[in-house]
Amino acid sequence: MGWKSFKKRITTGVPILSSTKEAGKDTPGSSHQTESEQTPKYSKSRFFSSNGDNKGPSPLEASLDKLFSQLQDSSDEKDKLELDSTMSYLTEKLQVNIENAELLVALELLQAPSVGVITRKGYVDGWKVTGAGTTHQEHAAHLRKLTKSLSSDPTLFKKVYRHTFVAGRDGDQKALNLETALVYWDILFAPPGMEWKTPNRNWLELWKSFLNAKWTRSVNKDMWNMTLEFALKSLSDESLSFWNEDGAWPSVIDDFVDWCREQGIGKTDGMDVDN
Repeated sequence: MGWKSFKKRITTGVPILSSTKEAGKDTPGSSHQTESEQTPKYSKSRFFSSNGDNKGPSPLEASLDKLFSQLQDSSDEKDKLELDSTMSYLTEKLQVNIENAELLVALELLQAPSVGVITRKGYVDGWKVTGAGTTHQEHAAHLRKLTKSLSSDPTLFKKVYRHTFVAGRDGDQKALNLETALVYWDILFAPPGMEWKTPNRNWLELWKSFLNAKWTRSVNKDMWNMTLEFALKSLSDESLSFWNEDGAWPSVIDDFVDWCREQGIGKTDGMDVDN
């Protein structure tokens, strides 16, 4: 399945990842590699030490590199898992739920450049930093632990949230189209992610309603990042009293606050009135 078709599935509400492969079966032209083909071919420059000495990979890096090679099939580039291999790895080896934020946690850990691709460097470096071991079982357990803490760990959530913008873009685009951004917000701000709602307000639904009614442009990096900052503040102050028109919020946030207040949402009392 091509990337355009994959992105179309995202924006039409169909499960985020799908594959032309049947689980446990090989498709023509994509047979499993032989043991010799699975032997990792190291890139010397990738394993240079920081002081310039050519030491080669560490035992941990070598083990992770070999594990990565074993995940590849004949259709993958040398240092990448393409869509089918990525899907198989996430769902079969890591047991990731690809229809919620657990997918995005995995993509951040692996520093995936896009939703359907995992690079060798991202895989090796990502798992090396975690210290989670060199087996799929250990990696799956670590990922489950991270996902469980996603809603209560603002630092982790921010990392996953920000990487979603990187992985969610189409090719060399600098922004997300609105439809795609809305899908990712739905995923991030729902369990196991951090729900964007307070006792009296469902802020995510208000945000989506506002954008669908008033916003016709794409979502750039600043808008994406500042939406999270606004969300975090609104979770602790649903009156929106933290906002002021002289603040550093992007105009779309200013317009959202105005839109909310027009509907009686947020603090409107206590303003000085000239007599």
